[in-house]
Amino acid sequence: MATSAIEWTDTTWNPVTGCKKISAGCVNCYAEKMAKRLCAMKNKRYSNGFQVTCHHDLVDAPLKWRKKRMVFVNSMSDIFHQDVPCQFICSVFETMNKAIQHRFQVLTKRPERLDEIEDHVSWSDNIWMGVTVENRAALSRMDYLRRSGAKTKFLSIEPLLEPLGEIDLRSIDWVIVGGESGPGYRPMEREWVTEIRDQCIAEAVPFFFKQWGTTRKKKAGRLLDGRIWNEFPA
Repeated sequence: MATSAIEWTDTTWNPVTGCKKISAGCVNCYAEKMAKRLCAMKNKRYSNGFQVTCHHDLVDAPLKWRKKRMVFVNSMSDIFHQDVPCQFICSVFETMNKAIQHRFQVLTKRPERLDEIEDHVSWSDNIWMGVTVENRAALSRMDYLRRSGAKTKFLSIEPLLEPLGEIDLRSIDWVIVGGESGPGYRPMEREWVTEIRDQCIAEAVPFFFKQWGTTRKKKAGRLLDGRIWNEFPA
């Protein structure tokens, strides 16, 4: 467990580390950069660098946490990566089913795999399922998300790389939007953000604005039209 600086969660849980780039949102992957640093520091969890690695000893970790938390699952990977065995995914879900005191936020860019294993997992109400939608090409991921059994479904529109136009928010319970940060960041326009926010308001979908990004993330801040948007699902 690690206390997280990510604005929309409390802590991270990484029973899987490592991944592979599959879409435009992966170009400047923060997890890959961090994994390389940790590997160079001889961190045993990253001895394989950014290769997909399942950490069996961490699967039941949340069962030992007494204080309830909002938990981002696999901030350093994607649990639905093809190299993660179905049996391992099921064991992670079993832990989430048991640890009902926590809310688990699962996020993927691989909803096709989510669709494949749907019949093998149970969706307790404390499991929130999301997909990343960084551009118009990724909007189709939402169709797989809608088919999942998760009670709470969300979108992580980060990094927002282009205007998305009209979004079908049917069955979507939460929307997070953020710009890219760090070296080589791709700029995000204000109008792209407000277009999404206004659709969320019209559809009564909670809206969370995470960051403007840029190379100076803290200085750029989180203000949008003079306020902080920190909305969560009920």
